[in-house]
Amino acid sequence: MTQILPQFNPDSPFILVDGSSYLFRAFHAMPPLTNSKGHATGAIFGVINMIGKLLEQYQPERIAVVFDAKGKNFRHEMYEDYKAHRPPMPDELRIQIDPIHQIIKALGIPLLVVDGVEADDVMGTLAYQATQAKMDALLSTGDKDMAQLVNEHITLVNTMNDTLMTPDKVVEKFHVKPEQIIDYLALMGDSSDNIPGIPKCGPKTAAKWLAEYDSIDNLIDHSDDIKGKIGENLRANIEQLKLSQKLTTIRLDCDLPIALNDIKRHEADMDALETLFSEYDLRNWLTRVLKGELPFSKSSGRKAHSETVTNGQSKKTTANTSVTDAPEMIAQPYETIMDWQSFDVWHKKLEASDVFAIDTETTSLNAMAAKLVGVSFAYAEKNDQAWQIFAAYVPLTHDYDDAPEQLPVQSVLDKLKPLLEDPTIKKVGQNFKYDWHIFKNMGIEVQGIAYDTMLESYCFNSVATRHNMDDLALTYLNRNTIHFKDIAGTGKKQKTFNQIELETAAPYAAEDADITLQLHQALLPKLQAEPALNKVFEEIEMPLLPVLAKMERNGVFIDRQMLADQSYELSQKLAQLEQQAHLVAGTEFNLNSSKQLQEILFIKLDIPVVKKTPKGQPSTAEPVLVKLAEQGYEIPSLILEYRSLAKLKSTYTDSLPKQINTETGRVHTSYQQAIASTGRLSSTEPNLQNIPIRSAEGRRIRQAFIAAPGYQLLAADYSQIELRIMAHLSGDASLLKAFSEGKDIHQATAAEIFNTPLDDVTKEQRRSAKAVNFGLIYGMSAFGLAKQLNISRGLAQEYINLYFARYPGVAHYMESTKENAKQTGYVETLMGRRLYLPDINAKNGQLRQYAERTAINAPMQGTAADIIKTAMVKVQHWLDQTPCDIKMLMQVHDELVFEVAEKDITETKKHIKSIMESALTLKVPLIVDIGQGSNWDEAH
Repeated sequence: MTQILPQFNPDSPFILVDGSSYLFRAFHAMPPLTNSKGHATGAIFGVINMIGKLLEQYQPERIAVVFDAKGKNFRHEMYEDYKAHRPPMPDELRIQIDPIHQIIKALGIPLLVVDGVEADDVMGTLAYQATQAKMDALLSTGDKDMAQLVNEHITLVNTMNDTLMTPDKVVEKFHVKPEQIIDYLALMGDSSDNIPGIPKCGPKTAAKWLAEYDSIDNLIDHSDDIKGKIGENLRANIEQLKLSQKLTTIRLDCDLPIALNDIKRHEADMDALETLFSEYDLRNWLTRVLKGELPFSKSSGRKAHSETVTNGQSKKTTANTSVTDAPEMIAQPYETIMDWQSFDVWHKKLEASDVFAIDTETTSLNAMAAKLVGVSFAYAEKNDQAWQIFAAYVPLTHDYDDAPEQLPVQSVLDKLKPLLEDPTIKKVGQNFKYDWHIFKNMGIEVQGIAYDTMLESYCFNSVATRHNMDDLALTYLNRNTIHFKDIAGTGKKQKTFNQIELETAAPYAAEDADITLQLHQALLPKLQAEPALNKVFEEIEMPLLPVLAKMERNGVFIDRQMLADQSYELSQKLAQLEQQAHLVAGTEFNLNSSKQLQEILFIKLDIPVVKKTPKGQPSTAEPVLVKLAEQGYEIPSLILEYRSLAKLKSTYTDSLPKQINTETGRVHTSYQQAIASTGRLSSTEPNLQNIPIRSAEGRRIRQAFIAAPGYQLLAADYSQIELRIMAHLSGDASLLKAFSEGKDIHQATAAEIFNTPLDDVTKEQRRSAKAVNFGLIYGMSAFGLAKQLNISRGLAQEYINLYFARYPGVAHYMESTKENAKQTGYVETLMGRRLYLPDINAKNGQLRQYAERTAINAPMQGTAADIIKTAMVKVQHWLDQTPCDIKMLMQVHDELVFEVAEKDITETKKHIKSIMESALTLKVPLIVDIGQGSNWDEAH
């Protein structure tokens, strides 16, 4: 459960914020957000949210934000290599620093950047001065070095997870006292700052020594008592240790350009904040500024600004966002339901609600294996001014020692079943598919699934944020939620939910339902304001949710013995490749070790270095090995084959049998509906999308996917769907004609490019034309095409020029699409799905070019995704009505796989083909190829 921070003395709270720590932590924690102009904003968003949260909670009069100054400082004078190995700051982070500084100043908060010293030293000096002035100090940072400052008057707070660092907490975390932290850090060293420590001395050894000897000075006096190699390391590095001790000591006596008494918060400049929040698309903060409700401005600032705002609307909007007056939502205290009287009251409230949120707590993320632990609900009531959110948790199977008596599981489910299976009562969830499975495990098939906040966010803007609850709450509600690891721990000691005490578990569970309902109320109006996006949500994504759930439930049979045989054969082949590589190298080495491979390739065999890693070492990455293999070097070729087969073995032939459900005898993948920004589905455990189809080994894996006795697998695959969509979108006459006449499109393209009669096109010419066809819709350059076809770059460019000369409509489509994207910031599919391209106008050439390639491909890939999703919904509708014995098992790219009773094959083929080919009307026909067989490979 989130730790509630104690309130400091309201007359003298002194808060120091480690701006540099905030900056890097926000940059790495947040998704790569950008505003509508392509300017990176993830760090801006994260830093301002953390500052806002801190100030809302404490409302301090005395506060400062401290950043590191540019250039070297006094530690570089002590040690020239201080921080020498740190990589340069990424450009996308550097450009966010000035906007952050501007916003902090506009908030009325003193900003300190002192030349020659680091932020730690500035904060240390001010904290020391504050305690001398009899003021407690709160230091907001994630830097472990600052733990040396902690005492009864100086406390650290980590705003990322709301944890406090008091003297007791320092001991609990590091196993040393605050006054020993300097020595603790010096003993271990710090690779990020390049501070040398004692080799092989980790945190356990450092804490052990300090527990026994108290200090480095005393440890040095007794260094002869330390036995073994670690003792030798200590004695050999005593002078280095003394240097490290100096480097890790935070100064408390820096000369500062501002006096302690001058550090005070000033009135916020609300006009400047409006401009800045609008410029960088900080929508939630902007909305609050426009309403005059910025929580950390002073009342006079709010009043003065509110007089300049008309009807709460800003004059500034961006291409892809709009500021609206979202209803205020006020969460009431959460309730834990432990008796039937409370349960019945809640049951009646839920029945009477227009929509209620529901969430399950379980023992596992594997929905098919998870056990129900409890259920949470939330509903809303509106008064004259705001929505009041009521949320509660019903614990069912918490079984830790001394757990209180809970309502009987089956009795609760019996009462919930009519409510949950009523299609007229609307429900909303976050990743509702998971909860559908959990209730299905308990004999309840939830109906009335009207909304899913994950899908609402995904349809509104697939790239604005990740679509999990924690990130959505931060993005759309400006709220940090309780994280599971906060209440359950991490690693091997992590508890399952049934092991967590109710005092901790209940607020977490109830918050899930509360946040889900709040997110729904925030996101739905945004979707409804964009009719095309709302249509994608209502007509594609939400109807698809139960279809995917049923597919996952169906699962597919796996031939365990066939995979075991293949695994054995792959082991034999891998051993042969290893022996062959050792023979060529003239020595044995570990083929999985990059370091040993570097030594073999670039030292022993003296092969020219193609590329270096960021640390300056010769790269052995796959593109490098491919290039060396193409140049005729044998070991790189062997390593590539070895890696490919090893991946197949570990990912599929070894792991698939372990994923067979013991109750169903089938493998049940999980489809991810809100991952790929273009709308494509992905799958996990197992990942069905990446099983190779071109290699013999990959096809053998598909042969292990089998039909049940008396059934056949039926595979229905859209033929060249993205090229057909390209023909439709571009309107190119030659492409439309070729598809309408049913020609082999690659053969037709080869005839156009090489000016050859259709019947005279060679296999090589067709292969080249195929590479051009698919390459160009993925934005492939002449360089990429040359590499794929193993031809010169000049010849590749000639092929591309000939292609565009023969298909001018395609060339026009690509250019106009890029230009429109630069103007609007997004592209759309035929069905209205929108993909925002935050980097389309980026100054960084690589980012911009990638966005341009995405702009060309996304409408095709996204439309293909929309088509097959639409087909799946329509097919499932037919399945629910037909007497035929058929199940939809898998979706892989443009292919659907079914398990069909042998007696129903003919009837099923006819209907599946008809439904899929009519999913969307294009200027060219959609064609579906259908095959059947006892296994997936035969059917494909």
